[in-house]
Amino acid sequence: MVDVILPVLNEAESLPWVLQRMPAGYRPIVADNGSTDGSGELARRLGAVVVTEPRAGFGAACWAGLTAATSQVVCFMDCDGSLDPQDLPLVAEPVAAGASDLMLGSRSPARGAWPLHSRLANRLIALELRRRTGSRLHDLGPMRAARRTGLLELGLVDRRFGWPLEMVLRAAQAGWRIAEVPVPYAPRRAGQSKVTGTLTGTLRTVRDMGALLR
Repeated sequence: MVDVILPVLNEAESLPWVLQRMPAGYRPIVADNGSTDGSGELARRLGAVVVTEPRAGFGAACWAGLTAATSQVVCFMDCDGSLDPQDLPLVAEPVAAGASDLMLGSRSPARGAWPLHSRLANRLIALELRRRTGSRLHDLGPMRAARRTGLLELGLVDRRFGWPLEMVLRAAQAGWRIAEVPVPYAPRRAGQSKVTGTLTGTLRTVRDMGALLR
């Protein structure tokens, strides 16, 4: 079994599609980060494990899901329908086989899936990551996999939007083998991304990640 941590804030419209497409052997853990649209209750009715994290922040939700997980290998992915759960084995299987310690899904965007401001910010961060870690990374990869105990031992402290970057930086410092594999990236199924769907969200993310890089 592989636990899949899904940080959620008001994703009731996309949750059914995401949960229905979860591959066999992959258990969804929905980390509800203060939803007001019934996302947590809906996920529970649909059979997902649900943990509630009242402290606001993407990293806080991810941490809550991680501490609730029990599988050896864990995955993370967005729950807005932009990523297909059917692609989770692409990132999980290399970790399970011992070929990689941290596997990132590098987004291959469909038309209109990735706002230009967000794509440019991601490119700059990826360039800095390659310089600092030596890994040939092109994307921070919101779909990713690693071993649960290893992640807990990294000592991740960011509870906001710097969480994905801190994971890669600390993994590199710990000597982890980091790799990426292309995964399709589609327009989100409903609503607007709280992280990169707006210029304000992108600037907030860049601010949190910039603090980590400094």
